[in-house]
Amino acid sequence: MDLDKKFYRIGDVAELLDLPQSTLRFWENNIPEVRPRRTSGGSRMYSPADIERMRIIKYLIKDKGLKVDAAREHLRKNRKAVEKTHQVISRLQDVRRKLEGLLSALDYRPKVN
Repeated sequence: MDLDKKFYRIGDVAELLDLPQSTLRFWENNIPEVRPRRTSGGSRMYSPADIERMRIIKYLIKDKGLKVDAAREHLRKNRKAVEKTHQVISRLQDVRRKLEGLLSALDYRPKVN
């Protein structure tokens, strides 16, 4: 997914990650790695790097099933390994989606007699 803007609002990030805004705010309060910038009005503004960190946290909590405390500790101890694993899994998921799309396209092609 290409992130072409410099900053994103919390609603945009929630939509990108398919998570409720309340989950993002909860993680912000409980995981030190999540610290989006704030506007003078107090709105959260997430950079592409912030969004990538959120994707990694989502992977740890939602995909691996870790509790918030365990995810925080995992990031603290193994940040590079977690990032690398998440990157590999994301690439594999992209390949899978593309292959499924190709298979679906093959199913809908006209049959030749």
